[in-house]
Amino acid sequence: MPACKTTSAFQPAAAPVAQLSIPRIESMPRMPSPWRWKDWRQAALDFDRLAFDYEAKGDFFPLIWDDPAQRNGFGQGTFGLYTALGDVREGPGVNNGENHEALGALGAVLGGSLVGVDKRRQEGRNFVGMSKNYLNRDNGWNIVMNFTNKGAHIGGGYGNDWWYDVLNNVLFFAVADQYPGEPGYDESLRLIADQFYRSDSVMGDNYSWSYFDFGAMQAHKNHIPAQEDVAAGYAFILYAAWVKFGDEKYLRAARHALQVLENQKENRSYEILMSFAPYMAARMNAETGTDYDVQKFMHWSFDGDAVGREGWGVITGNWGGYDVSGMMGSTVHNGGYGFLMNTFQLAWPMSAMVRYDQRYARAVGRWTLNAANTARFFYPDEMPDSLQALPARKYVGRGVVAYEGLIKESIYPEFKGITPFAQGDGPLWAPGMPPETMFSVYGSGYVGLFGAVIRPTEVDRILQIDCLATDFFKKGKAYPTYLYYNPYAETKTVSLATGNRKVDVYDTVSRRFLARGVRGSVRVELPADAARVLVLIPSGARYSANGGRLTADGRVIDYRY
Repeated sequence: MPACKTTSAFQPAAAPVAQLSIPRIESMPRMPSPWRWKDWRQAALDFDRLAFDYEAKGDFFPLIWDDPAQRNGFGQGTFGLYTALGDVREGPGVNNGENHEALGALGAVLGGSLVGVDKRRQEGRNFVGMSKNYLNRDNGWNIVMNFTNKGAHIGGGYGNDWWYDVLNNVLFFAVADQYPGEPGYDESLRLIADQFYRSDSVMGDNYSWSYFDFGAMQAHKNHIPAQEDVAAGYAFILYAAWVKFGDEKYLRAARHALQVLENQKENRSYEILMSFAPYMAARMNAETGTDYDVQKFMHWSFDGDAVGREGWGVITGNWGGYDVSGMMGSTVHNGGYGFLMNTFQLAWPMSAMVRYDQRYARAVGRWTLNAANTARFFYPDEMPDSLQALPARKYVGRGVVAYEGLIKESIYPEFKGITPFAQGDGPLWAPGMPPETMFSVYGSGYVGLFGAVIRPTEVDRILQIDCLATDFFKKGKAYPTYLYYNPYAETKTVSLATGNRKVDVYDTVSRRFLARGVRGSVRVELPADAARVLVLIPSGARYSANGGRLTADGRVIDYRY
């Protein structure tokens, strides 16, 4: 078919897409064991129902309270969520109720939103609107910070640890994407984007800092390692601002930030933001014609060879008969220490990335399978009593508040030699912390990321991964897109729900149509140890292959054609 010619009877001529391997992911088992599917969507709904219940009864409940302080000029109070069960640093009676973290609140608002809860109309409150109070305008930083009042929170200030400031703005943008038209959000997004644009301009080609003072517009170093990976968070925020507002300066700055990160000579992964680098690289390559090194960023996200924060990456291995691959955390601390929040968060950029670069479909599918299995071990009802810190209190979190950590060998001397071990580090945060602070409210709130992205199929261990659920601020409309990975040594067939309208099913990996003019449920073959990325396109659409893209009625269905 000549370039630019359109047709509804289009037959793809491009070759299948060779899959790129990530050695860290290749070392993960194809069939993780012991295996059990956990219903992540239901877990997210259950967490949301409990966490936002002001009338919940019992030890350490309710988890939520009202903060009447009208910070940052929005003319409203807001809400607080405990960081962990029984966190003595927080609550309605501490610092007039102002001690609460955006990291937990925004994660919970986003998580609930992604599984269908309207957070604007819940318990008679608008939690989306109240989240604006974290935009620190009173102190002149004009970005979302981890507390509503920088000068009066836990420990005296989180404006000195860069990833908190960057990630919370990434989260705020994601929440905004879910609620277009929410009053005050467009103005807030513009204000934040301008601050990140100015910050990028000030730093130039040097992101080697511990934090950035957005009030004074100065970068600083302190006892915390330099966090160059925040550049990927900058790229996300600035690119989203470009899509939202159309101002080319945001695109230029997004490209610059990612280029600075790519120019690094060593892996500077610090927390979670490095994992946004392959997503933003793939997306900008696809949509704007750049040529970032997605493979380098994938290695830096997974390999566990980070410097600065030594060994940060994704854990692989079998501990005491349990396959624990797929967790994000330290690969070296006590033999490996994975964290719940980071593991949930990793599904966000990974699932969205394969829409723009299907060369990683098999790798992302295999990681998702392992992570979906391993993440359940953080929940006390999923682990034997002998492998967790507080078996006698395992139900205090009502089955939805999980441990924050899964470690090869516990940091607590009384549990030495037990592996794997579910625990938290809450009791170490401050004097007077009860043991129940092992259970993480803030990490558990991100379960909605798994709940929105990962669904089971009728074939055990074959998952459906939604590639659009966390692809925020999409540039144009997209057709439903799902990743499937078959870990078995033989071909398997799964059912694909296509809806009531007739559709064509296009696989971006094999570059062929698996079905045409189908509706309802269609059977799809999945080759052994292979992945498909399936796009559901209305039958009768007009196809066009031009400029390396395949479109259907003007919507891109293959960015690397």
